[in-house]
Amino acid sequence: MRSIRVTLLLIVATGLPVAAADLAAAKKDFIRFCAKCHGPQGKGDGPQADALATKPRDFTDCARMKGIPEDTLFTAIKEGGEAAHLSKEMPPWKNGMDDGEIHGLVEYIRSLCSK
Repeated sequence: MRSIRVTLLLIVATGLPVAAADLAAAKKDFIRFCAKCHGPQGKGDGPQADALATKPRDFTDCARMKGIPEDTLFTAIKEGGEAAHLSKEMPPWKNGMDDGEIHGLVEYIRSLCSK
């Protein structure tokens, strides 16, 4: 029983910094891939936003973001907005990120509306 507690404690103790590191990596991906349109804080006000027919989503709008399932965000990022029945101007990033990175990016985007 003691060895199970120690193992669980080690998992929890080492898992928290990894989660924080993953979120930091996801933030870098956000800046690299998303901020041009969605803005550095995710408010939909990036430098290229005005050139789009559809205003990029404001990820800090918690009421609106709560209505978007995780799988919809994942699909929009991986396959592009049109694949998720969103804006066709949202490009697919499947060639720039793997599934793990996209899941991290979804988690980071979710964190923007919890502030």
